[in-house]
Amino acid sequence: MSRYWSPVVNQLSPYIPGEQPKIDDLVKLNTNENPYGPSPRVIEAIQSTTDDRLRLYPDPTGLQLRETVANYHSLKPDQIFIGNGSDEVLAHAFFALFRHSQPLLFPDITYSFYPVYCGLYGIDYRTVPLADDFSLRLSDYDTANGGIIFPNPNAPTGRLLPLSEIESLLSRNTDSVVVVDEAYIDFGGESAARLINDFPNLLVVQTLSKSRSLAGLRIGLAMGDSALIEGLIRVKDSFNSYPIDRLALAASVASYKDDTYFRETTQRVIDDRESLNRELSALGFEVIPSSANFIFVRHPSKNADDLAAGLREAGVIVRHFKQPRIEQYLRITVGTAEQNQRLIEALNPLM
Repeated sequence: MSRYWSPVVNQLSPYIPGEQPKIDDLVKLNTNENPYGPSPRVIEAIQSTTDDRLRLYPDPTGLQLRETVANYHSLKPDQIFIGNGSDEVLAHAFFALFRHSQPLLFPDITYSFYPVYCGLYGIDYRTVPLADDFSLRLSDYDTANGGIIFPNPNAPTGRLLPLSEIESLLSRNTDSVVVVDEAYIDFGGESAARLINDFPNLLVVQTLSKSRSLAGLRIGLAMGDSALIEGLIRVKDSFNSYPIDRLALAASVASYKDDTYFRETTQRVIDDRESLNRELSALGFEVIPSSANFIFVRHPSKNADDLAAGLREAGVIVRHFKQPRIEQYLRITVGTAEQNQRLIEALNPLM
């Protein structure tokens, strides 16, 4: 704490990211990174862009990437916003769209950055409890609000909402913005992007960190009505007009242009997830149904903290959230088949 801080800084409770340890031969299953690298076309695009042009500023609008994303989702470029990772995109959305007199609504168990943004921007919010099975009941959001946000699939549970339920919510909730955070949608769900032209209050946020294996480049995007996108741009250009560098822009476009690689690797993760589900179930774990690149599990007779510590001793790191309702659960990123086997081998002596 410093006496030179602005008063608001004393009140902040910052987000704590997943550990990035520097340990040799570590099986890292704690931050939902894709175990399969980016498309070879991405590497080629970065290499071909690494030249004298780096002395020039990148395109502040990222037009080529916005056109590429728009074409991929059958939208228009003015319906696309890009930012430095989806966390930055979400931060701009909170500031631009959620500072109203009514509270923002989001699940009680969800992405833990949401209350952090509210604290940073002075946004009143109310959490809505998930059902006992951790499913998200959108009927519980039928109340006055200054906005609604939830991930689909939800994090850290991995549970997926069908698109029909989101469409029904949008039909009922027309006076505030609904943000669907789709960081993990490519691992088993259908994007709400196809609803954008029917609902001007819908904003869909995605990231290239997970399914496109570009967590190290930090690219996020939002899709929505052009009026919503204009609001995000006004905030961005009051903060940083050049959030995406030349290499990241080139890599992102290349990723979208290699759709075959994208579909092959996401299917591999899905297949590995289902295999891991079966192996963990055989060890007695209760596995929450997941449509993400991670699974959420608990063992009825083993303490989650002890399991996480035991795995770490064996060189395997998973995520343990020590918060109410989920303190006995572990979130485990789906790794390669070899990494998943290391996990199972490390768990066996702990059972």
